[in-house]
This record gives sequence, C-alpha cells and structure tokens, in this order.
Amino acid sequence: QVQLVESGGGLVQPGGSLRLSCAASGSIFSIYTMGWYRQGPGKQRELVAAITSGGSTYYANYADSVKGRFTISRDNAKNTVYLQMNSLKPEDTAVYYCNAVLGTGSGPEYERWGQGTQVTVSS
Repeated sequence: QVQLVESGGGLVQPGGSLRLSCAASGSIFSIYTMGWYRQGPGKQRELVAAITSGGSTYYANYADSVKGRFTISRDNAKNTVYLQMNSLKPEDTAVYYCNAVLGTGSGPEYERWGQGTQVTVSS
C-alpha cells in the first residue's frame, strides 16, 4: 500500500506564502508524475501543477493562473513533492490534494491521492 500524506496548509493573509509538502510512503517501486490539485468551495477539483520524475513541470493556465506565483518541486530521494505558494489570493482558498502516478515495474501504472490539506487565504 502506498500512502500520500500532505502537510503545510493553514490560514494566511492575502499576499502571504505557504509551502505544502506531500510525502509518499509504502511499497513504492517508482513514481512517475506527482502533482497538486485543489478544490474550492462549490467548485470542481482542478489541477494546479505537476512535475515528472525528470523534473519537467506543468502549471495550470486558467483564469486565476497560479503560474508565476506557485512553484512545484520534488525530492525523488524522499518521494516528496512540494508546492511553494506566494502572493496568495482569497481565490486560492481550497482544499489542496496531492496526487501521484506510480509504476509497478511489471503492470499498469496506478495513482494515489492524499487526504487533502486546507488552505484559507483571508484577512
């Protein structure tokens, strides 16, 4: 069993920063892509950013873009992905979920989700 455990969420004022962490543990053969999704109140879950095992990154490009404010990074030795969030806005308020796509070496890839961490941006 593979588990993803997120940490780092909380309450922050507009313009502030937070750093989310997500550590994968368990019977891990390989991890392909790791990413962060978020789900705001009354909204669907959406991709925020993703990073491959080789370090290539992708940032969602929607109306309230996070590109330029958020940075995703990864420590493969620790099976951990990070999301540095700067210049936070109230619109960033959401539950942030970690996602990982894993390999088994002999079968199809599969994915796991973390339990989510609440980020609230408010004065």
